[in-house]
Amino acid sequence: MGFPPWHLALAYGLDLLVGDPQWLPHPTRWIGRLITWVESVFYDDRASPNLQRLAGCAFWMSVVAGVLIGATVVIEVSTHLNIFLCQAVIIWLAYTTLATRSLHRESSRVVEAMRQGNLATARERLSMIVSRDTGQLGEKEILRAVIETVAENISDGIVAPLLYLAVGGPLAALAYKTVNTMDSMVGYQNERYHHFGWCAARVDDLANWIPARLSGFILVAASAGLRLDWRRAWQVMRRDARKMKSPNAGFPEAAAAGALGLQLGGTNIYFGRAVAKPTLGDEQTPMTLDTYRLMIRLLYAASFGAFILALGLRYLVVNLTM
Repeated sequence: MGFPPWHLALAYGLDLLVGDPQWLPHPTRWIGRLITWVESVFYDDRASPNLQRLAGCAFWMSVVAGVLIGATVVIEVSTHLNIFLCQAVIIWLAYTTLATRSLHRESSRVVEAMRQGNLATARERLSMIVSRDTGQLGEKEILRAVIETVAENISDGIVAPLLYLAVGGPLAALAYKTVNTMDSMVGYQNERYHHFGWCAARVDDLANWIPARLSGFILVAASAGLRLDWRRAWQVMRRDARKMKSPNAGFPEAAAAGALGLQLGGTNIYFGRAVAKPTLGDEQTPMTLDTYRLMIRLLYAASFGAFILALGLRYLVVNLTM
């Protein structure tokens, strides 16, 4: 069973309509459980740094292979049962790799708590979507964290999976989501994962190299469509994107910072330790709840632009391979 462009369109529409409800089975949650189990098999804190890196590479290959084999089996079984069931399974797998609606919903839960004046709840909800320590953050820092997370995840949660769906269908997108999830779980530069998570972090950097840069360009175009400062978005992305230690995260964040007239980045606390990150953009406008609403408009505009590009690319891929 192939993956025609209309499958991609349905998957994207489902993501906008349904998002990621907790009651619906979701492969990413299963991938997370698989990562935890496989890590327990391969991780050994007594091993030397080189052996930990080798174990981390074996762990990475085992998880990716397990996910791809499992997805292939599900597709093949559904193919033999019923052609319409197979199509539904393929569309469902593709839809679960996208995150426009869930990115909006999870970030809005944080902002809604702030609107109600409940910073404790806002910090708790924020801790579910960021890796930094949130326990002592004030209102401005909570907003900055939310906007940074939305901007960065335009690449990880929308543009990258759409690109992989366009190029290789659901299996390619699931492989990407597996790579990205492993990085989020074991790619930290802390004592436990500094060596073991090296492979996961490096492969994630490679997998996101093109999507991150494409996300920056899409955000510049989206800001023009929304009559935001697209020239400033372009200038800030060119000036600041490569300041970040991550080779990829700076592109969507810098473009968003320029479009919104914000300064993102700065010092965050991770695992009790202060980490100073470069600043992106210039503080031209105050960071308020209205700024978040603009960021969400930018999120949906960029998402739709990425979808149109992916749909066109998928059409070309299908016709070239016929």
